[in-house]
Amino acid sequence: CLPANQERFANGKLVTVQFHPSAQVVMTAGHDRSVSLFQVKNFNLRYVDGIRNPRIQSIYLESFPIYKACFSVDGEQVIATGTHHKMFFVYDMMSGSIIPIQKVRGVDERFLRDFELSPDGSFMLLTGTSGYLYLLSMKTKELISTMKVNGRCTASAFTPDSSKIYSYSKEGEVFIWDVRSRKCLHKFEDEGSLEGKCIAVSKNNQYVACGSASGVVNLYTTDVCLKENHPKPVKAIMNLVTSATCVTFNPTTEILAVASRETDEAVKLV
Repeated sequence: CLPANQERFANGKLVTVQFHPSAQVVMTAGHDRSVSLFQVKNFNLRYVDGIRNPRIQSIYLESFPIYKACFSVDGEQVIATGTHHKMFFVYDMMSGSIIPIQKVRGVDERFLRDFELSPDGSFMLLTGTSGYLYLLSMKTKELISTMKVNGRCTASAFTPDSSKIYSYSKEGEVFIWDVRSRKCLHKFEDEGSLEGKCIAVSKNNQYVACGSASGVVNLYTTDVCLKENHPKPVKAIMNLVTSATCVTFNPTTEILAVASRETDEAVKLV
């Protein structure tokens, strides 16, 4: 089985591999300053083999090593942030234009890296330094509101209905925000966490997974998270020996993937 990006290997570290939300396309992006799109004939894994996956297009962002790239929910745009830049790019797939967002009024940061898109396609959440979170309109890319957690925010996740945001701090606290009012509804401590790293909410809104620097991933039920300050996890996953840097649920909430970028092949399915 050959790589999906066989027709154009990256010249640097890949940071994003993502399937298009509706078309048979896979995207790669990385530190070589490029975003590449490949056609996928069939989503069956045996066809993602590099032979039947021709490259559709590659775009190059000069002097812009990519930190993260993501398809918009409608699949018409690609959002890309850089490793050390305060600006970000929007690639309009319909027109083929590359739109630089030089500065968002009200966002005063040395650089912008991490972001999340709401499942309903309405919002973009930028993670700033010193605990600041910036809620932007996906349509205009303008600032709607600013929120702040105690300490530094390391990860955030929207709920499936886009009504709430879970923000995980470096200090191991999780803040739950109401998107409409931008008020903090509740906060709780992730049990045993010395440093928060990643967070995910299941597609059925039943579970929240918190991954920490110790490699432990705690799984909570959302109803308990909304009520208790020191909730007990329904399961503590201890398969990783390095920091848990990525957690994600499959669409049916039957499988939780936990991973660490700090060592090779550190991916576990639970």
